[in-house]
Amino acid sequence: MMDRRSRDGRQGLGWAACCLGFLLKLLAFLQAFAAVSALLYAAWILSRWARHHQIRLQDLLPGLWFPSLVMAAGLFYCLLLLAGYLAAEINNGCCLCFYTIPAMAMMLLEAALAAHLTVNEHWIQDLPEDRTGELHNLLSFIHNNLDLCKWVALAIFATQALSLFLAMILRTMLSARTMDYDSDEDFVVIRRPLLIAQSPPPFLSTTSDTRSFRPDLWSSRMRHKDG
Repeated sequence: MMDRRSRDGRQGLGWAACCLGFLLKLLAFLQAFAAVSALLYAAWILSRWARHHQIRLQDLLPGLWFPSLVMAAGLFYCLLLLAGYLAAEINNGCCLCFYTIPAMAMMLLEAALAAHLTVNEHWIQDLPEDRTGELHNLLSFIHNNLDLCKWVALAIFATQALSLFLAMILRTMLSARTMDYDSDEDFVVIRRPLLIAQSPPPFLSTTSDTRSFRPDLWSSRMRHKDG
């Protein structure tokens, strides 16, 4: 009965882990649109700048810091989503750690950045000059579509928070299932048969052979027979 309950509990954890892994992969797929959009936007800025100027590595920072920062953020976001997708596919606690820790750090950084932009009204003056001019275009677009940008930002942040929450739950379930397996392996059941086959005692002969116990009589008879 205990073994059956243990198997049922493992099957329940397995189905729940599969469902959570599917949801985590779906959320990673949805967030991939934002990450790829950031990469395409940065690539478009650099390609537009390259039409009239020569791009060199030493010009990226600090002159072209804005597209470089957008591309770095998009690339990091893509790698993070790939790690989350693979962790959900493999269902491994160690792989989930490589996703949850950077995801938590990224969300804390986003929250700190949003708080800084809200508190500091003159944050634009603290930034270095953007030679491409796309930063001012982006700020104008956000100002003209403020409500839409707010809802998009909230949706992305909520999706990130939900993904992190599902990843933490999935990691807890996988660790609990691993501990269950370890406890079952440590418990060794020793079974003995009801009827233990016993080997028969060594055979002891009850008959007495006089010839075997009196070798002198046998030798005297042989001498008498030979003459």
